[in-house]
Formats: sequence, C-alpha cells, structure tokens
Amino acid sequence: MKSRSILLPALALASCAGQPSAERPNVIVILADDLGCGDLSALGCEVLHTPNLDRLCAQGLNLTNGHAAAPTSTPSRYSLMTGLYPWRNSDAEVLTGDANLLIADGQPTLAGMMRQAGYATGAVGKWHLGLGRGPIDWNRPISPSPADVGFDYSFIMAATVDRVPTVYVENGGVVGLDASDPLEVSYTANFPGEPTALTNPEMLRLKPSMGHSCSIVNGIPRIGFMRGGHSACWVDEEMADEFLARVKGFIDDNRDRPFFLYYGLHQPHVPRVPHTRFAGKSGMGARGDAILEADWCVGELMRHLGESGLADNTIVIFTSDNGPVLDDGYVDQARELWGDVSPAQPYRGGKYSLFDGGTHVPFFVRWPGHVRPGRSDALVCQMDLFASLAGLLGQPVPEGLDSRNTLNAFLGRSPQGRDEIVYGSMGRLTYRHGDWQLIPPFEGPAVDATDIETGNSDAWALYDLKTDVSQRTDLAAEHPEKVSAMRARLNEIIRGHYEF
Repeated sequence: MKSRSILLPALALASCAGQPSAERPNVIVILADDLGCGDLSALGCEVLHTPNLDRLCAQGLNLTNGHAAAPTSTPSRYSLMTGLYPWRNSDAEVLTGDANLLIADGQPTLAGMMRQAGYATGAVGKWHLGLGRGPIDWNRPISPSPADVGFDYSFIMAATVDRVPTVYVENGGVVGLDASDPLEVSYTANFPGEPTALTNPEMLRLKPSMGHSCSIVNGIPRIGFMRGGHSACWVDEEMADEFLARVKGFIDDNRDRPFFLYYGLHQPHVPRVPHTRFAGKSGMGARGDAILEADWCVGELMRHLGESGLADNTIVIFTSDNGPVLDDGYVDQARELWGDVSPAQPYRGGKYSLFDGGTHVPFFVRWPGHVRPGRSDALVCQMDLFASLAGLLGQPVPEGLDSRNTLNAFLGRSPQGRDEIVYGSMGRLTYRHGDWQLIPPFEGPAVDATDIETGNSDAWALYDLKTDVSQRTDLAAEHPEKVSAMRARLNEIIRGHYEF
C-alpha cells in the first residue's frame, strides 16, 4: 500500500471520554498462535498458571465474546490485516511456506492506515500471509514483502514453525544467509539426497503423529522440502528470544514517535520446542511449556514498556489467531496430558472447527486511564480493529471493507459490538446473528484427525449461544423459521461468492 503524508493536528485524536487528546497512543497487537480461552488461568484454566497474561487481563478489558474471523491461521490473519472477510479471497487458505503474498498490490491494510496516520509500523514474529510474486528466490531481496503492505520494519518467519523455510526474513531478506550455501525451497518434490523423516527417522528428536514427513531441521521434521541455507536456519529453542529482542528494539527505536507493532507469537503452535528455561516447567508437556513461554514474552514486553515510560500511552491488544488444538502433527503427549481438559473450554470445537471454539479466542485490551478494567460480553471481531483504530485516529475507512467501527465496544464504553458476522474461509462458513449461530451442512467427518469436532453435518444446525454456550442442543428442528431467515441473510451477505 502506498503511503501518503497526512498532517495530523495535535488535537485531532479524540480520547475515549470524547475529549481531544494531544497524545496519539502507541498500539501493539499481540497475536498468539492456536491459543484457546481454556489455556489461561485468568479465563478458568486450572492446569496452568499464566501470571503475565492474567495481569494484562486484570488491568484491561476482558472481551469475553471476542473472535477471530476464521478457525485457521492465514484466513484470520488476512482478515485482521485487511479488514475483509477471508472468504472474499479464494486464495485465503492455510499457505505453504513458499506461497506468494496474499494481499494484493495497493490493497488497504491496517498497517498502511497506521502509517498514513503518522505511525512508525513494525511486524515481528509469525507472518503466514505469503511473500513475493511468482517463484521466490530466497537468496535475493524478496518483493513484495511486509514493507509493501504498510510496515516500515519487519522481522518474521515466512509461514509457520512446522513449515520450511526455517529462516528469519528481515525487511525482505533472509537473515544470516551464506552466499556459498544458497537456500532452495520446494513444496512439490524433495531435493536429491536430502534426508526426510521417512528416509532418515534416526535423525529425529521429535516424531510426527501425522504429516510432517519432509525435511528435517534441528532434528524436527517439517512440511515442505528445503536444501542449503544452513547458516540462516533458526534454532527453535531460541525463537522466542529472537523475536522479543526485535520487539524491544523496535520500541526503543521509535519511543519518541507513535508506533504500531504487530507481534505474532509462535506459541503454542507445533512443533512446541520452548527454551530450556520453560521446558518441563508446566507439568503439562511441551504445549503447556510453550504457553508459559508465551506468557513470559508478554510479561517481558509489558516490563519493557514500563521501563521505557510508554506503558500508559500504549494500547495493548492481546488475542489469538484461532481456537486451540492439542495434537496437530507431532508426538508431544499433549492429547494424553490434557485428557478431558479442553483448551477451548467452555466452547465446543477448536482450531479448524465450525463450532464456536474455532474462532472464540482470548481478547484483552489494555489502555490505562482510557479503558476501565473489567469484562464485556460485546460481540467483537479482530477484523474490526482496522475501522475501529481508524476511527480512533480520525482516519478514513476505505470503501468496500467488511471492518466496522466498534471502537466503543473495544474500549468498554458500550456493551454493543457487532450484530452479525460470517466466520470461515473458502466456502466453509458459519453465520452468527446476536446469540444465534447457524451452521450450514458440510460433507466430511464429524471429528477430524486432530480429534476436534468439525461441525460437519448433513443438515443445518442452529444453536442459542446465550443459553447453550457449549452448543450441545441443536435447535434447528424446533425453529425452522429462524433457520430460514438466517439462511436467507447469510446468502445475502455472501452473494456473488457462495450460496447455501
């Protein structure tokens, strides 16, 4: 997105009390990866203690009805960044590590809007929105990159921890690459002679439970094939520290001007390989240890803000890209250790699911002096951060976005959030109106390989989330008129893309 200079008078920003403010708050969006509402002790988890996230929750607004736009990573991140429903983009699926940038040239983005408002903008951590156009040469500057969608600075991994390439990309270039050992990536065929989980299982220190049978890096089998680039490969145990160092550096470099930071945590996505400071500390295996590491990362960020004198003038938003999952492809005892304890509790489903647990995620907003600590049941969605922050900063919202200004709900000034929303991507959708959720019929198993209830059924399903938060009673047969009306409205919203 091309930036343009906009003069912002000192009194242009209206505070949440409706009075003009001479200060433009910094904004940090922290997006965890596969974290559920049942993973945090502040939200009722009894098997883990997450003191830093609990403190963030207590000091801010706990949005108990907060949602991602889809139950998987790339679609929900696309929605947060663009303010569009992910189902409007047929390519918005879980991307490979060599996928091209999902955001079109010139497309409005949250980061671009913040840059236009005079903010320094940074992205650190998980990206998973694609890079480049056409085949990517990882040994040269990659374009387009986050810089082309509004970020002045970026230090990212291209996709996920379990996908190649297992390297960091800083401002469009692979970090630490040796020209004599070029990096090659393929998602179609292995490179001759390169070991994989199938050919060389003796090299593994972490075994796959499903998939993850391709290239081996640091003794961990990944998705996709990779050759070379050895000097640039990350060390899994050091990833949290690497990202956190860049987060602190970005804050230090921009402490004298307003900044917007997108911090994509990689925890607790698989493979779960936390630093030795956390390994074995949770009593809940690698997944629990990874959550403790994520909690520490948030605590370190908040501590740094405090020491920098920026904590009071920084809006910190914490949430997750989708619902949780236990076994997502590696043997790490998550399913056995968590047993009957659901990390999505009290919601049904989880990552990949059409049930509420697929998108119902932790959602905290902290802004001292402006957001009163407490809780709100307003229906809010990450997609609406675009229009809401634009409203806060007096910026125009581009036409055609699905993002809505629900700033008053995000700041706790109003109990009213969204009236309706269509969750999902690539035609696998569900419709929410008020407290009612309508799930269209979809083919496929009722429980998938991750042991999560998918919501797939051969009939329409209707749930009243106000009286049945765990979605145990399908009311479609009792309320055919409600099903008919909601179906008609769903088709009206998605017209031109899908039809049910």
